Amino acid sequence: VMASSTVAVVATCNLNQWAMDFTGNLKRIRKSIAEAKKAGATLRLGPELEIPGYGCEDHFLEEDTTAHSWEVLAKLLADDSTDGLLCDFGMPVMHQGVRYNCRVLCLNGDILLIRPKLFLANDGNYRETRWFTRWHYGWVLQDFVLPTEVAAATRSKQSTVKIGPGMLQLLDTVVASETCEELFTPNSPHITLALNGAEILTNGSGSHHNLRKLDKRMNLITSAVAKSGGVYLYSNQLGCDGGRLYYDGCALICDNGNVLAQGAQFSMDEVEVVTARVDLSRTRSMRGSFMSRCEQVATVPVVPRVTVNFKLCQASPFTFASDPIQLRVHDPMQEIALGPACWLWDYLRRSNQGGFFCPLSGGADSSSVVAIVGSMCQLIVQNVAKGNAQVLEDVRKITGEEGYTPTDAKDLANRLLYTCYMGTTNSSNDTRDRASKLAGEIGASHHTAAIDTVVEALKNMFVMLVGKEPKFRAHGGTDPRENLALQNIQARLRMVFAYLLAQLLPWSRGRRSGLLVLGCGNVDEGLRGYYTKYDCSAADINPIGSISKEDLKKFLNWGADELGYPELANVLAAPPTAELEPITADYTQSDEVDMGMSYKELSEYGQLRKQHRAGPLSMFKALVPKWGPSSVRALSVEEVKAKVKRFFFYYSINRHKMTTLTPSYHAEDYSNEDNRHDLRQFLYNPSWTWQFASMDDLQGDMEKDAARRGQGSQNRKRALD
Repeated sequence: VMASSTVAVVATCNLNQWAMDFTGNLKRIRKSIAEAKKAGATLRLGPELEIPGYGCEDHFLEEDTTAHSWEVLAKLLADDSTDGLLCDFGMPVMHQGVRYNCRVLCLNGDILLIRPKLFLANDGNYRETRWFTRWHYGWVLQDFVLPTEVAAATRSKQSTVKIGPGMLQLLDTVVASETCEELFTPNSPHITLALNGAEILTNGSGSHHNLRKLDKRMNLITSAVAKSGGVYLYSNQLGCDGGRLYYDGCALICDNGNVLAQGAQFSMDEVEVVTARVDLSRTRSMRGSFMSRCEQVATVPVVPRVTVNFKLCQASPFTFASDPIQLRVHDPMQEIALGPACWLWDYLRRSNQGGFFCPLSGGADSSSVVAIVGSMCQLIVQNVAKGNAQVLEDVRKITGEEGYTPTDAKDLANRLLYTCYMGTTNSSNDTRDRASKLAGEIGASHHTAAIDTVVEALKNMFVMLVGKEPKFRAHGGTDPRENLALQNIQARLRMVFAYLLAQLLPWSRGRRSGLLVLGCGNVDEGLRGYYTKYDCSAADINPIGSISKEDLKKFLNWGADELGYPELANVLAAPPTAELEPITADYTQSDEVDMGMSYKELSEYGQLRKQHRAGPLSMFKALVPKWGPSSVRALSVEEVKAKVKRFFFYYSINRHKMTTLTPSYHAEDYSNEDNRHDLRQFLYNPSWTWQFASMDDLQGDMEKDAARRGQGSQNRKRALD
């Protein structure tokens, strides 16, 4: 007698969904289903809230969003999409007047189970409790009455289905779901589900890219079934779905902790289906030999099951499981080159604009931005070469050239990227030359402009108005407000000129549409407020707005070789300067001198303030051992305290600038983006009287203790000598 197969072909996917684009989302879901079926899969998993798109935000509060999601599902039920394929979809569902973030499991034109999310993401960038309620009823199933149109679309004309955290009892295995955040919780549902006999666990997710985050997520996925055994499928959104986040894919299939298949983290493919052959006998063997696990089975709550007359293992008995593969994780510099590039591409093609404009100063920030656009052009050419029809269609739409097929990244950049060096008498030949050379290496359509006449016109208008002439400090100005105002005139006029160029440069070349203006501020300068409000930091989007200066320096060094833009090395070697003050024989403006702190220190402040939730006192406590008398830096406690106070003073007086920051690619958890990630007041008492007094008291206690133990800066320095 031939034994029944224990091997199933399962599929998961990365989908580049777009919030509220129900037509496009349905098209991409159908494509993923078609590819899963072509691979012989009997189970297909999609991302979290894939039908409306994860990033709908307050649109979830609209009844229309839920209604349209049901309409899409009805189409998937009415055609042959779910025939022979167990599909795990993501969408919002209203039950008894409460909105839930749900998985809807369907097969052969019917709905098998609606599985609501048990634990909601509600920190950092996520506000799920604003739109959804978690399932509070425990491991219980309730009856759910289907909308009339959906009931009519089901093959068996269902009127009700079960809703709740149940499992599917198939003829040959048990399948159960969890959703995104649930994987990250200490007591994840997959623990209870696995102990209840679920052999295949699915996770539809909406997880965004963070630099250096992928390892953590992948470790959680693999460890979910490394101890308890089982198959784990992970699906994620991919790309920019209409906001600051870039969802970074990496669909994954694991078996007993081994990775069998992995999707791309960064890609221009709108649909990527990942499949693997999984042998359930391996799970059963592992679990049956793990005796302490067997003892725990009787200690967990019983999870209800929905019986389904369907066999998942339809492969030939002579079909073998997929071999394990090595997990692929990008280097952080590759992440900077690829993530923001793909985000820019999605934004460009979906905004229907004609390209990008960047004010290119020859400094580190704007050079990083144009290098990322150059990376985007390289990716586009690679995708066209491998036959990505969607990318080619989008390129032709953006350029307005129906017969154009990009084969050279520089040629493409000349169509998509416009740059301008906007110099004044305070600008140097070095920065002008670096900007021109870098633009040439990338292929950008580059211009050089002198804006002194406009600057002088505005200054002269002020002189005519009040009868007094402001002067730079270097020219005899005595009030700091004079020096600052004259710098800000240049910076703000560059923003005005940038938008003029963005609207008219394509027109001047006979090309379609306008350009998206790219901002160039990094996360550290935003945190310190070291920029002019409504200068070139004011733009349409910013690909580096939450990337640290230290990482951008490393990226410049990396990109000089890996991206093929050697001028980036010269940009890195140059001292950072705003070039807004006159250069004299004994004075050249320096960013770090102006800020009163180094970029490395700023990164440290930013991480402590946001990621470690440190106020002035806690930051002081954290930095004394790192920078103080017993450290390599050997600063006095007084010096450390002064640095912390200086940071919080400038952070406080400039926090209002955060409210106007250009929407930026989210890459760091210490991002100061005020719109939804870093929610704080923007009017502070910069004296921080109570907090600073506490620091003063603590300093006194520290110095008394150090004196008692014979420690101090001098002792440390003598020891080093």
